[in-house]
Amino acid sequence: MTLDDLTAMMAADEHHRYEISPDGVLSVMPPPGLARAIIANRLTAWLIAAGFPLDRFAQGVGLRIPGRNGGLGGRIPDLVLWSKAQADGVWLPVTNVLLVVEIISPGSEGVDTVTKRTEYAGAGIPQYWLVDQDPAHNVTMHELDGGHYTVRESMPLAWLLNMTPADHDLV
Repeated sequence: MTLDDLTAMMAADEHHRYEISPDGVLSVMPPPGLARAIIANRLTAWLIAAGFPLDRFAQGVGLRIPGRNGGLGGRIPDLVLWSKAQADGVWLPVTNVLLVVEIISPGSEGVDTVTKRTEYAGAGIPQYWLVDQDPAHNVTMHELDGGHYTVRESMPLAWLLNMTPADHDLV
């Protein structure tokens, strides 16, 4: 299955999101729920308030994820931040990605905490943040270190939103 096949599937089905790993594993997910959308909106507002141009971040866009064995996958993170504006497209390259945020939903824990973390690290994305949907919306910030992620910090979303993106090396 190619990313073009995945794009056609998404165009024909407005009730699901489709992703594929670089190894060819297809994931079919329901659209994001309201709680997840609100968390993503809060992070987006934080980036806007910090002065990031609107063309440097987006919610729910596709990224082309290269695999170790030459495969090509497609993931749709909840939020992506780039170092510069991107050309329009359905599956964007990971070049210039500074940060990927995934908001963990029930049932996606394994994919978000293990599979995607490994894929994003292999793609060279400098930071990967996971946001729990627990009452504190705990944010675990991973930083790329030698081809894999290490935990840099973990804090409630409210604490994060009282800091600046520069406090987390996002400039």
